[in-house]
Amino acid sequence: MKAITFNRLGPPDVLQLTELPVPSAGPGTVRVRVQTAGVMPIDAKVRSGSVPYAQSHPFPIIPGNEFAGIIDEVGDDVSEFVRGDEVIGFTLFGGYAEYAVVSSDQLVRKPAAMPWETAGGFTGNGQGAHMGLEAIRIQPGDTVLIHGAAGGLGTFAVQLALAWGAGRVIGTASEANHDHLQRLGAIPLGYGDGLAARVRAIAPAGVDAALHAGGGDGLAARVRAIAPAGVDAALHAGGGDDLALQASVDLVQDLSRIVAMVPSVRAQTLGIRQLTGTRSKERLAELVRIYNEGKVDIHIRKVLPLDQAREAHREIESGHGRGKIVLSV
Repeated sequence: MKAITFNRLGPPDVLQLTELPVPSAGPGTVRVRVQTAGVMPIDAKVRSGSVPYAQSHPFPIIPGNEFAGIIDEVGDDVSEFVRGDEVIGFTLFGGYAEYAVVSSDQLVRKPAAMPWETAGGFTGNGQGAHMGLEAIRIQPGDTVLIHGAAGGLGTFAVQLALAWGAGRVIGTASEANHDHLQRLGAIPLGYGDGLAARVRAIAPAGVDAALHAGGGDGLAARVRAIAPAGVDAALHAGGGDDLALQASVDLVQDLSRIVAMVPSVRAQTLGIRQLTGTRSKERLAELVRIYNEGKVDIHIRKVLPLDQAREAHREIESGHGRGKIVLSV
């Protein structure tokens, strides 16, 4: 089978299109003929070594933690699925390949009307948003503040918060993405000084909960527009995410209802929790149900063939663009 692999940590150029043996399904697992695989920022961090997941895993590594496809082999002790079932799946590694073998507990059935491109990029940001909103205990009627609301995870979180009954969702994003947030049903606000005051102009009593899904969307791209080769050094002296974190503390009475999706020293200093949780079949099944109700969807930015995985990683690391990049396998 064809698969994208890497044999060492490094830049996108370490990704190679490789021929590997087709794996077989064992007890409790199924083999999926992959149709599409989502490209996530975490995939690029694993490849670069900035997160530790790959460091204890033998090379070659097949990246990719979300995918969709058709079951073509069923192992012993699996009764829920049969050959020919169309499924959405999640895994730690293995999505960027023609075939993936995963536990049946990592799959749900794909809705017949869901496009393959959507299915391949559905579970990663969807489950992340689900975990984040569950952690801040969204209640019907809540006013919710989502930072980085135009990103892949933020876009899903806006829709899911409204689907769960939030009364208002206020989302921070660059001005270019304000129309996008309005279409999702959120009230858009820009980043920067005075953020808490701008939120209070909309919600004088403050907000009930806040989710930091990112922030500063497109910053890397805007820097590269000035310095295409990148910069030689950088000093983070505050601002940006720090202002957003401080605004959340100023606006939310109960600090347990603020969660940061990305680790941050500043968040820890302010007493803001970092997200913890695990993906699960049950989470994904609920998200599919809400999709079927027409309450959540994802925006596909670009679909690339499998052999352009390097380009997909370069783009995902640039911070440029809105929506999901998906590999067509």
